[in-house]
Amino acid sequence: SLAEHRSFLDCYDMLMTSSGQARDGVYLIQPAESPIVVYCAMHEGGWTVVQHITVNSSVDFDRTWAEYKYGFGEVTGDHWLGNEYLHQLTRGPAYYKLGIKLVDPDAVTKMGEYDPFLVEDEASSYRLRLGLFQGTTADALTMDTENYLHDNQKFTTKDRDNDNYFQNCAKLEFQGVPGGGWWYDACAGANLNRRNVIYWQKDCNKERLCKYAWMMVRPTDRVKLIQTKDCQRDEL
Repeated sequence: SLAEHRSFLDCYDMLMTSSGQARDGVYLIQPAESPIVVYCAMHEGGWTVVQHITVNSSVDFDRTWAEYKYGFGEVTGDHWLGNEYLHQLTRGPAYYKLGIKLVDPDAVTKMGEYDPFLVEDEASSYRLRLGLFQGTTADALTMDTENYLHDNQKFTTKDRDNDNYFQNCAKLEFQGVPGGGWWYDACAGANLNRRNVIYWQKDCNKERLCKYAWMMVRPTDRVKLIQTKDCQRDEL
């Protein structure tokens, strides 16, 4: 069949092609030239998982620029998909949104979305671009509540300092664990890549040790709305 031979842009594309039948799991997608292995959260609506961390994870997030570029860890567990793949996924022509999912110490799940979401290319140091926020988490990336604004920041790793602090934020330690790669300001109102503390303003911090965090992407609802109208027009 046609579906077996065509490549899928993302998990949502695959879910739609399967008429909503696809299950959670590991899939191959191809937003650009080369295929990427990803974990798809189909049950939640076809999200492509781009990051997952467990507090005190055995996976080391204190990695170099090159490692953050192409990712590390296992897509079925704690991992970073890779900044290059984040760029390939979100660069268009379709608009994407970012989903943040946090599980707090009381096992309560909180969700937040930024729509649209874009990661620029490596020449721009994988700069983060975020649209409007909605959700049950704090808006820790675009709201300047703690004088740290992550929107429009370049990515920083321990060997590539692009932040706005006099030291490298990725190297700053808490209880012996460095911050890891992130879109730091000077330094952070949120950081999901520090292994011992998942940090998201008031939702997750060293006083409130969250258990898990996920970052996921899918096409924006606005784009789907346009596609639906086009389909209806075709049928008329």
